[in-house]
Order: sequence, then C-alpha cells, then structure tokens
Amino acid sequence: MQPRNMSMSGVVDLAAVKAAQEAKAKAEQARAQAAREGGTGAISPADLVIDVDEAGFERDVLQRSAEVPVVIDFWAEWCEPCKQLGPVLERLAVEYNGRFLLAKVDVDANQMLMQQFGIQGIPAVFAVVAGQALPLFQGAAGEAQIRQTLDQLVQVGEQRFGLTGLTVDPEAEPGGAPAAAEQPAGPYDGLLEAAVQALDSGDLSGAVQAYKNVLNEDPGNEEAKLGLAQAELLQRVQGVDPQQVRRDAADKPADVQAQIAAADLDLVGGHVEDAFGRLIETVSRTVGDDRDTVRLRLVELFEVVGPDDPRVIAARRALARALF
Repeated sequence: MQPRNMSMSGVVDLAAVKAAQEAKAKAEQARAQAAREGGTGAISPADLVIDVDEAGFERDVLQRSAEVPVVIDFWAEWCEPCKQLGPVLERLAVEYNGRFLLAKVDVDANQMLMQQFGIQGIPAVFAVVAGQALPLFQGAAGEAQIRQTLDQLVQVGEQRFGLTGLTVDPEAEPGGAPAAAEQPAGPYDGLLEAAVQALDSGDLSGAVQAYKNVLNEDPGNEEAKLGLAQAELLQRVQGVDPQQVRRDAADKPADVQAQIAAADLDLVGGHVEDAFGRLIETVSRTVGDDRDTVRLRLVELFEVVGPDDPRVIAARRALARALF
C-alpha cells in the first residue's frame, strides 16, 4: 500500500474519481444487504476507536474507508503531545457518532506504516477516504482546529464519495461490528477489469473499446460510463504539446476546438473550475453546431469529475444560464 496525498479541495485525481464511484456503490450495497437481513449493521460506540497494525491495515483501514472516512492517529507511548491529542480524538470519534472511524497506530510497533506515510514526526494525523490517503495535521492542534478539519473531512466523504457514516447503537455489543458482505461478481466484471488493466498499462484505445463493449450490452452501467469518459479524456491529451494548445486558446478565443483542447488539459491538470469556466464562456458566445459541440464536451467532462461533485453542480447551473 502506497499512500497518496489528496487535497480536500484540490485537483481531480482520476484514480480518486474512480474510487469515489466504487465507494458509493459499496456503501449502497452494504446498506441494501443490511436491510435485506433485517438489521441496521449498527456498531457499539466502543468500536469507533480501534487499534490497527500492519497486518490488519488493509482490512481495518483501506476496506473500511469504503464505508466511512477513517482517521489515523500515529502515536507512541513516549510521545507526550500524543498523550494530549489522543484522548481528544477518541472523545470526538464518539461525539461524531459514526461519521468517522478512528484508527490508532503505534509507530514503534508499526515502523513500515510510518515510512509508507512519510511521517517525519508525531503526533501525525491522516485520513483515508475510499482508499485515498490525505494528511490532516501534524503536531499539537487545538480542539477548534481539529473540529474544523473533521467537519471538512466528513463533508468530503459525504459529497464526493457518498459515505454517510456508520450506524451507532449504544445497546450494541462491543466488537460486534458486522463484516462486509462479499458481493457476487456482476455479469460485466471481467470486461470492466480488462478495461482497467488496459487503462493502467497505457493502452487507451483498448480501454476505450472495452468500456464501449460493456455499454453496448448495459447502457446504464455507471462504472463503464465513468471509465470511458476518463479513457477518452486521456486519449485526447496524449501526445499534445501543452504550450501550443494554450497558445492557440489564448490567440484564438473564438476557435471552438482550441478552447475544447485547452479545457481537456485544464481538467487533466486538476484545474476543474478553469476547464468548466472556459467551456461555459465559449457556450455563451457561440451558436448552432459550435455551441452544441462545446456543450457536449462539457457534459463529458462532468462525467469524468462525477455528477455529485459540488463543482459539477455549480457548473451545470452556470451552463443552464448560458444556454437560456
């Protein structure tokens, strides 16, 4: 496991976008499974704080992060600031009532995890959301700052990843948290896996075709829609000269294709609002087929980022104003 930093308000990470869609699906499946079994999947408040080691990290942190944001407290017995921070985090985990899970890692006993996260000093607090690692803060922090950070984390989990948290029941027995039910393989899982492998290996044409094969059989398949949008975006920017693309866009503001090419680069570079704003502005000053071409590309970029992302929601409103 190699953690990656992910800013709460920063770039679009295509892998993170895919993880978000998968996390939403897993969370929905878990809730549906609990409903079918006639239960709520509730856990005890005592289970909101867990000790984690290297052997259980994938199960207890990575897998659980598809259900709920997991906050990781890296600490050691000899660390005095850790002894002050730890109880605050534990109390807040209970107070937040399942909106995040607190995982405590003793760095003396888990040196490899400390190295993988690139930790230079403790206490250090990270989070994992839908398999994506991001730093929260290092060193001593006041409770007001911690609350603000946790509020932002919970908001990201809900809005971008569909993680509504865990159900907590004060009457539940400690240690009784249900194991996630394994989902049966879907009819297109093999094709989707082949598409992901092609994407990871740089075979963009193969990935595009594999996703299209799924959509030919199942036009509503959300994972294939997202994957196709990602693969086609990467295919479009492959081999282009970024400086030339940006010069063309600056020199030819009325050139629809120049603005579209620049928007693709904006999005791949993580400048989401710039990409959307560029195309919305182009829509507002074009008509006929040119306008429709720009609108369709903008809708494709919405697919890459995800329909629930606040930036997409805001851009859809702006597009509607530009069109009407």
